[in-house]
Amino acid sequence: MTEGDRNDGGTDASGDRDNPDGDPLAGLAEREGWHVEGAAARVHYEGEGDRYGIEFYAPSDCVLYWKVPPAEGGETAVPVSRENVPPPLRERIRMDLDAAGIDPEIERRSL
Repeated sequence: MTEGDRNDGGTDASGDRDNPDGDPLAGLAEREGWHVEGAAARVHYEGEGDRYGIEFYAPSDCVLYWKVPPAEGGETAVPVSRENVPPPLRERIRMDLDAAGIDPEIERRSL
């Protein structure tokens, strides 16, 4: 993965790490590489020679994985099943969710 290591912060009285106001999108926005757009947050990673876009949708509490074409390619990103995503990347996403005060188990949720 290329986005760097997890940035551990403290835990507030409510138990949320790095997210004292409890807003899951604000919590993810504080994580390295995450960007919020509307009701969703997105981050990009590289792993095992592939590029991935990961999106968290707050209204439905779900995580989607996309395989992203090379920067020089004119292709379109395509959704991929989590079984095809490298396990270290999935673990990183669960760590980011947890640090943002989001139940990391939603990463495993099927649509």
